Amino acid sequence: MELNQRVLISTAVDETAALAVKLLGDPLRAEIVGLLAAEQLCTCHLVDITGARQPTVSHHLRVLRDADLVEAIPDGRFTYYRLRPEPLATLAGHVRRLAADAVAAPRHRRPCA
Repeated sequence: MELNQRVLISTAVDETAALAVKLLGDPLRAEIVGLLAAEQLCTCHLVDITGARQPTVSHHLRVLRDADLVEAIPDGRFTYYRLRPEPLATLAGHVRRLAADAVAAPRHRRPCA
């Protein structure tokens, strides 16, 4: 494998890992993602279910929207949020490939110089 190809793969892996940690590394954010996987909810529902304060829930929803993982759906005076399955499936695919690479990787150490 050429150096440029290794750098591109390494960069993509690093970005995917960083995104996974950013999106799901926070316990409340991971809980919100789990809740939105089951149904569309508004901020008031998420506040009631999680016990978190409204500004905190809104912050996490903004991070998830900025990552294009959650979609806001206005409905009268409320805004419901839904988990977008496509980017989540893409992220899951990257993580699956990382796991497969880790299993298939030869078990050796690179010698230190």
